Amino acid sequence: MNVKDFYFDLPEELIAQTPIEPRDMSRLMVLDRKTGEIEHRIFKDIIEFLNEGDCLVLNNSRVIPARLFGVKEDTGANVEFVLLKRIDKDKWETLVKPGKKARIGSKFMFGDGELRCEVLDNTESGGRIIEFKYEGVFEQILDRLGNMPLPPYIKAELKDRERYQTVYSKVEGSAAAPTAGLHFTNELLDRIKNKGVKIAYLTLHVGLGTFRPVKVENIEEHKMHSEFYMIDEENAKIINNTKKNGKRIIAVGTTSCRTLETASDENGYVKPQSGWTDIFIYPGYNFKCVDCLITNFHLPESTLIMLVSALAGREKVLNAYNTAVKEKYRFFSFGDAMFIK
Repeated sequence: MNVKDFYFDLPEELIAQTPIEPRDMSRLMVLDRKTGEIEHRIFKDIIEFLNEGDCLVLNNSRVIPARLFGVKEDTGANVEFVLLKRIDKDKWETLVKPGKKARIGSKFMFGDGELRCEVLDNTESGGRIIEFKYEGVFEQILDRLGNMPLPPYIKAELKDRERYQTVYSKVEGSAAAPTAGLHFTNELLDRIKNKGVKIAYLTLHVGLGTFRPVKVENIEEHKMHSEFYMIDEENAKIINNTKKNGKRIIAVGTTSCRTLETASDENGYVKPQSGWTDIFIYPGYNFKCVDCLITNFHLPESTLIMLVSALAGREKVLNAYNTAVKEKYRFFSFGDAMFIK
């Protein structure tokens, strides 16, 4: 398939700059993947589409303040690092701007020098491997010096860091939020549980590779960046019991969906495990575990709209997206939601 098969015209003003308050008052488009029928609702109405015995699977990864602004030690030149992936205790894969200032051996400092780093190597995708030097606890220093790594198309300042975290975020490690989960409040989750819907958690640390543009014409040649995931025994059991009982597995977000599809066998049963996944889901993929998906509206020609198209069909998804543009839905990280049933 060609990358252009996933193009639609998205006016820039529809890319949401700020989150809706309260969280569960964003809009919700409900798409029937069999008929293509579309319904327009509010996110808190999601409870009406969940049945007793279904399982809602949430990604509990927490975003770290991964954007660091520093200076080059020998010249004082300004530089920006985004931490993508921890390789070991103090070594990270990063993005650097401007890259030409970050040659191997270059040294940088952040804050008043309480955090320093040296560039060790280049990555195939144009990033850098760096090693930090500091005294104390790295996470505490990063919390003081780091900024939330909001996507570049969000120009507005985020006043409350917690609005770029899900209310159930727990395990630190993501460079971007699993944004489909931003719509849930604790109250809504309690109401969902009280209806008899099971809740299961997994962890996938979101890297920025998920959002990188597809640069090849033939999408089958695109290579996804690998991301770390974990599913424990307790949550695997909840998911598997739901499958055994013939009820639905509802993934909240493309990250939960990719993790479930990575960790499940041919019958859709999940094995407790951890590891790295670079699964790329696009039309023609046969879903083993996931029955339904709650997701945001994604950018044209992205791997995310390809995943959604694999579940609901490309033509139905593009029709839904063109409808969303016409109805002025808000797109991407702080935007509105879609439920594919």
